[in-house]
Amino acid sequence: MPKGIMVVQSSPSDPSKEDEYNDWYDNTHLPEVLAVPGFVSARRYKVLGGAGPSQHAYLAVYELEADDLTAPVKELRARSASGGTTKSDLPPLGPPPVVTIYELLD
Repeated sequence: MPKGIMVVQSSPSDPSKEDEYNDWYDNTHLPEVLAVPGFVSARRYKVLGGAGPSQHAYLAVYELEADDLTAPVKELRARSASGGTTKSDLPPLGPPPVVTIYELLD
């Protein structure tokens, strides 16, 4: 079965809401993402030394395993569009998140 990762760079739009952002991400968003078949694990990171004005402060790395590595991402988007995931109560994120999918090379 193909394996890969999905890398998501993001930041809260309001730095004073960073604790709320992290609480939502860790305790609501990650469990909902990991409930989607094909997402097998996740880890989050914070940029060392603080983010610059055009740089996202956080990075999430999700491990994927699926015959079609885009299928779990499509399912997550479908769940989000239908209200099957919990949106943050915070204002919209600053710069839009950057999402990239990588396939594991053999």
